[in-house]
Amino acid sequence: MRIAVPAETQGAETRVAATPETVRKFIGLGAEVAVEKGAGLAAGINDADYVAAGATVTKTAKEALKGAAIVLKVRRPAESEIAGLPAGALVIGIMDPYGNEAALEALSKANVAAFAMEFMPRITRAQVMDVLSSQANLAGYRAVVDGAAEYGRALPMMMTAAGTVPAARIFIMGVGVAGLQAIATARRMGAIVTATDVRPATKEQVESLGAKFLAVEDDEFKQAQTAGGYAKEMSKEYQAKQAELTASHIAKQDIVITTALIPGRPAPKLISAAMVESMKPGSVIVDLAVERGGNCELAKPGEVAVTPNGVKIVGHLNVPGRLAATSSALYAKNLFAFVETLIDKTSKSLAVNWDDELVKATALTRDGAVIHPNFAAKPVVAPAPVAEGSVQNG
Repeated sequence: MRIAVPAETQGAETRVAATPETVRKFIGLGAEVAVEKGAGLAAGINDADYVAAGATVTKTAKEALKGAAIVLKVRRPAESEIAGLPAGALVIGIMDPYGNEAALEALSKANVAAFAMEFMPRITRAQVMDVLSSQANLAGYRAVVDGAAEYGRALPMMMTAAGTVPAARIFIMGVGVAGLQAIATARRMGAIVTATDVRPATKEQVESLGAKFLAVEDDEFKQAQTAGGYAKEMSKEYQAKQAELTASHIAKQDIVITTALIPGRPAPKLISAAMVESMKPGSVIVDLAVERGGNCELAKPGEVAVTPNGVKIVGHLNVPGRLAATSSALYAKNLFAFVETLIDKTSKSLAVNWDDELVKATALTRDGAVIHPNFAAKPVVAPAPVAEGSVQNG
């Protein structure tokens, strides 16, 4: 059983899907691991580290992929990579299928079984496999660090002989894993923190971290969470009420960090151009949802934009990748924990249980077809026969 770890080719991806630690664990399960040369360099892992762990380092991706039963990726294979994937192999990574149905179809035609790690169900046994949490946690931390760096002033209150430095005010919009870590980080750095979210369960979490909660707490707010713990898309009426509440609050903030995402949907717009204009010169907005269109109306993907009134809007892409060594270490452990469930430890061979709830939730393609219910083609239902002489209602 061969496991391949090709280098990432999508954009400026700095993470890698396996570390020397997980390589050793895979070998312990009876696998041989092939890593493409240089795959881990951006994450601070040398080829020699992989060799010391027992992996084979190949000169090309083609060599690493040859005969592989499992292919581990960070991002979905690019169009140029798909043709080189071994037929029948399991390809596991962050697939980002929404809006990329053509890529999903290409994976199915390549006859590989593609698994989306971001679709891992949020149940107890899958916590160690939850890539959304492991990566969002780091993104929340990094957002505060990036915001503080752009702000250019001290965050905590400081009393000195020369005078008192007031504490910075930081507002977190969206209190999922990233938002909670951003709150905790900002609090540790001494800022005054407020936060908002449409899910009522987050109020207690925010307050337990020492921050103040801000939201329109009406009947819609009380039902604004899915069974899976995600935020529901709110009505236009609620969004308008929430925007009115936050508009005056944002004007007083030094740093605003937005983290609001709804799976499969464009990021909700939380900060309008008018809100940005109300902020003080030198204040900062860090938009963690910029890859899905952004929570801030003026955010630009991959840029730190400066508005005419002197507000910086940080739109870094792949924020977890800005902590490549740490994010790779956690992501690789997420992958190992999942792959371990796909291997028979007695025969030391691949043994996928297609009825396992983890497999059902994450499998996108199999045997040349798209099988995930969110993307599989709906069967065409023939119209009922119409009796002669009858009239159909149009």
